Amino acid sequence: MKDLYLFNTLGRKIEKFTPISENIVKIYCCGPTVYNYAHIGNLRTYFFEDILKRILIYNGYKVYHVVNITDVGHLVSDADEGEDKMEKGAKREGKTVWEIAEYYTEAFKKDLHELNILYPDVWCKATDNIKEQIELIQCLEKKGFTYITSDGVYYDTSKFKNYGKLALLDIEGLEEGKRITFSEEKKNKTDFALWKFSPKNVKRQMEWDSPWGKGFPGWHIECSAMSMKYLGETFDIHCGGVDHIPIHHTNEIAQSEGCTGKQFVRYWLHGEFLIQEKGKMAKSAGEFLTLPVLLEKGYSGLDYRYFMMMTHYRKKLKFSFKALDSAKRGFNNLKDEIIKLKDSISYSKDSNIVINTSRLNFWKDKFIENINDDLNVTGGLGVLWDMLKDNSLNPKEKLSLVYDFDNVFGLKLKEVEREEIPDEILKLVEKRKAAKLNKQWKEADEIREEIRKKGFELLDHKNGETEIKKIK
Repeated sequence: MKDLYLFNTLGRKIEKFTPISENIVKIYCCGPTVYNYAHIGNLRTYFFEDILKRILIYNGYKVYHVVNITDVGHLVSDADEGEDKMEKGAKREGKTVWEIAEYYTEAFKKDLHELNILYPDVWCKATDNIKEQIELIQCLEKKGFTYITSDGVYYDTSKFKNYGKLALLDIEGLEEGKRITFSEEKKNKTDFALWKFSPKNVKRQMEWDSPWGKGFPGWHIECSAMSMKYLGETFDIHCGGVDHIPIHHTNEIAQSEGCTGKQFVRYWLHGEFLIQEKGKMAKSAGEFLTLPVLLEKGYSGLDYRYFMMMTHYRKKLKFSFKALDSAKRGFNNLKDEIIKLKDSISYSKDSNIVINTSRLNFWKDKFIENINDDLNVTGGLGVLWDMLKDNSLNPKEKLSLVYDFDNVFGLKLKEVEREEIPDEILKLVEKRKAAKLNKQWKEADEIREEIRKKGFELLDHKNGETEIKKIK
């Protein structure tokens, strides 16, 4: 197997991937804050992480994959101020925080299923790991990284050497209000909350006793506590969106390494934004597209998955329905090619086909060369299309490569089958055939239009055969 190369945000360069253990790769991915539906921009991040996981497996590694569910502590501002997003969601819908968390967690998992994204080995909820978060804060307190203000326990970033190393932050140059809102009680602009005290005279739906008083954990502490609980103090890969680099992931490093004194993560991978005409898609703007909306409009989850394969994960991807329609047509064309290959194999009477091993290896090597170059699945898709045009391969060989490559693509290409044509349509086709024989061209055209309105199109071939295709 060829070497795998990944772009490591820590250092901003492509590096050869070498796991800590020889046969297993440990990955932690930042999951959703379950106060609302994930939008299709959020889902692009989970798609890139799925491609990463599939490529690791394709390269022969076992993968141990952990994803968190943020169901407490993520405030509407990254400045440790404002309302908890979960409490806000509960007020919006007139439900309890626990009901909101359960509902949107299941909605998120359903989105992943529609996109054929592999589930992690572990789902871990912030609210199920309060004890571990408190213990990590206590560790930081013992090592002198914390101080207490009127509203919580804070991390003193001046005590952690190279605090901004992941984000390449110019801390001295940060303007107040740009990255965080500066509080008079904070010692440094970049300091952040580890534990927030419950407001006086206000009963929160989610709050816990702690050595510092009743309250709830800060957003960042959960990922440090849970990733180290399940993957160890140092693990292979941590993923997320590029928006996590300057604050969330920077703070995770400070918390984890401040406590353990060890390197937290070897490789940091980040996916770029999905953008619309108006810019980045964000829930805070109040207008965002969800996967269920795309499904209602007649697209499948796999149509959107194919669309996301059009651009490398580290490049911005511009969304429009025109672009999605184009991707859907491309995906339908691919499925048509697979059906033709299956038909050719079914009709073939030659059971003694010689396998062209050298040609198979050529295409497989070309595929691996692309996907192992920083998850270039777009290039891998190009290899698939080029391979399908290779006349030196027989249909059986082509289909074997299609299925092999789909272990990475995740497009369920093995399940592609010719759709059954209803008897009603078949009878109309025969009626049209008779009209054409009798040179009743107007009637034949009317029947074709009737068939089209019922969702099927007819393709007349030179050999006299008529192909019936469902309009997709």
